[in-house]
Amino acid sequence: MAKPASNVSRQLSNIGSWIDERIPVSSFWKAHISEYYAPKNFNFFYFFGSLAMLVLVLQILTGIFLTMHYKPSAAEAFASVEYIMRDVEWGWLIRYMHSTGASFFFVVVYLHMFRGLMYGSYKSPRELVWVLGVFIYLVLMAEAFMGYVLPWGQMSYWGAQVIISLFGAIPVLGDTLVEWIRGDFFVSDATLNRFFALHVIAVPLALLLLVVLHLAALHEVGSNNPDGIDVKKKKDSQGRPLDAIPFHPYYTVKDIFGVGVFLTLFAFVIFYAPEFGGLFLEPDNFNPADPLVTPEHIVPVWYFTPYYAILRAVPDKLAGVILMGLAIVVLFLLPWLDRSKVRSIRYKGLGSKILLAVFAITFIRLGMLGMGEGTHIQTIESRIWTFAYFGFFILMPFVTKYEKTRPEPERVTK
Repeated sequence: MAKPASNVSRQLSNIGSWIDERIPVSSFWKAHISEYYAPKNFNFFYFFGSLAMLVLVLQILTGIFLTMHYKPSAAEAFASVEYIMRDVEWGWLIRYMHSTGASFFFVVVYLHMFRGLMYGSYKSPRELVWVLGVFIYLVLMAEAFMGYVLPWGQMSYWGAQVIISLFGAIPVLGDTLVEWIRGDFFVSDATLNRFFALHVIAVPLALLLLVVLHLAALHEVGSNNPDGIDVKKKKDSQGRPLDAIPFHPYYTVKDIFGVGVFLTLFAFVIFYAPEFGGLFLEPDNFNPADPLVTPEHIVPVWYFTPYYAILRAVPDKLAGVILMGLAIVVLFLLPWLDRSKVRSIRYKGLGSKILLAVFAITFIRLGMLGMGEGTHIQTIESRIWTFAYFGFFILMPFVTKYEKTRPEPERVTK
C-alpha cells in the first residue's frame, strides 16, 4: 500500500526539481523567506509592512471585479456604480471593500512611515529603501486620486476640477498642462477615460514595480529593528546572526495573527460604518456629478488633507502649490537630514523626541484643518502648523548633530 504513495511523492519531487532548474523557486524561498534572518525584537509597528502588501492585493482583486461592471463614461459611470451597489450579486461588498480599502491603505502606510521615522529606518545603509518607499507613497496618492474621480459623483467631479486646476498655477506651461491632463477644456468624459486607464493599468504597474524594488532593497541590506543596531555583527559558529530569527515560520505566523486582527477591524468598518462619518465616502458623492452645481465645501479625501491645509495656508496660488509640493519632496531628503550617531528614537536625545512628537501632532492637526471650511481662524492656524511641519526638517540636522545621545546596546533588547 505504501508504494503508490511513494511513487507519487517521487514524481512530485521530480516535477519540483525540473521546475527549480528552470525557475529558482527553492533558492528564492530560502533567500527571502525561510533563511532570511530578521531581528528577533520586532514589535507592533512591524505589522504594517505586511499589512500594506495585504491591502494592495485586496485592492487589486476587488478592482478587477469592479471593472467588470463599471462604465468609464461620463454618461454612465455614476449609474454603473449604483448598478454594482444594487444589482450585482455581492457588488456592494466588493465596492465597499475597495473604497474602504483605499482609506485603510493610507492608515497602514502612514503608520509604516511613522515607524521608519521612530526607529531611523531611513539611515545608512537603508537610504534607498526609504527613497523607494516615498516614491510608493507618491504613486499611491496618484492612484487614489484617480480612483476617487471614477464614481463621477459631485465630490469626485469637483475634487478633480480643483486638483487639476492647481497645475494652472505653473508659469507659462500651466494652462497647456491643465488642458493636457483633462484631455479637454473642462473636466469631462475624456478626463474620466484617461483617469480610468491610468488607475487600472499604468499606475498599478508602476506601483507593483516600486514595491518589488522596495522589498529587494530591504532584503539586500536587511531589516531595521526598534534598537536600530546591526544584527549581523554578532554571529554563531555557523554564521547565523545571534539576534535574528528566520522570517519563516516565526514572523509569518506572527503576521498571520496581525492579518486576523486587521481583517476583523476592516470587516467591522465595511459592515457597520463604510462611510465612516463621511471621511471614507462623502455624502455629496452619492449625488451624480453636476457641472452647474458647486458643492458648498470642496475638500479632498482625509488622507490628502494635511497637504491641502498647507496649500490653503498660503494666499498666493503658485506659492501654495510649491509649498505643498515641497512638503512631499522634503521626505526624500530625510536620510541626509538626520545627523545622529544612533538610529532609534530610543537612544536619541530629548530634542529628537520632542521634534518627532510635534511633527506627528502637526500632521494630524493639518489633516483636521484641511477638512475644515477654511475660515480666517483656521487659515491662521494652518500657517502656524505649516511652519511646524517644515520646522521638523529644518531643525533636524542641528538637533540630531549636537544633542546628547544614549549609547546603543551591543545586542538587541525587547
